[in-house]
Amino acid sequence: MDTTGYIALTRQSGLLKELQVVANNIANISTTGFRREGVVFAEALQALDVEGGGIAMTSARVRFTDGNAGSSTNTGGDFDLAIDGPGFFMVETLAGDRLTRAGSFSTNADGDLVSMTGYRVLDSGGAPIFIPPDTSNVGIAQDGTITIGGRPTAQIGIFEVDNPQLLLREDGVLFRSETEAIPAENSRVMQGFLEGSNVDAVTEMVRIIEVQRAYELGQNLLDSEDERIRTSIRTLGRSQ
Repeated sequence: MDTTGYIALTRQSGLLKELQVVANNIANISTTGFRREGVVFAEALQALDVEGGGIAMTSARVRFTDGNAGSSTNTGGDFDLAIDGPGFFMVETLAGDRLTRAGSFSTNADGDLVSMTGYRVLDSGGAPIFIPPDTSNVGIAQDGTITIGGRPTAQIGIFEVDNPQLLLREDGVLFRSETEAIPAENSRVMQGFLEGSNVDAVTEMVRIIEVQRAYELGQNLLDSEDERIRTSIRTLGRSQ
């Protein structure tokens, strides 16, 4: 493959990654607490074996997460929680503690407050939260304090990080922080609400069409370049 082919191939590889990301965004339009992803394209320079020579290729190795909150829906559920502000809930997974905005919680057979995937929700001190069985009249204050029958029993932890852009997505709604998460100061809990996905369907559909067309143009270029090389080889072969 010559230089033109390598350049076009790096572009196609980047477009394919973006296509996968956009498709995943569309698939999670209805996922509670999901935040859309994007791909960062950069120029990668490669020197050639000639004086002053070089080529520029496409690099699309970095993804970013849109930090804007999704709209909140009133569900009325006792353990349906949304966060107004930049904070996150913290859940306990097999790989360690993770941050999430998905606040659709419930209790398991042991009485632990858990996420939709069964991970235990942690309190402000990083410990699991126990909810006595057959409880009623559950109230959750804006600071995360849980009251049962008018008596405080626990406080759901709300955490934040210095730079949300450094959060590493491990699942659709789970994030790992490279720095220590600290208690959130400017966030409040809303009981009976769920934060929806922040994916805009129209924007993502337009983007996926643009990426598909760009990918098709790149493929046409590769096909044309392949035919040019084949024609050159045939012509040289006949001249021998």
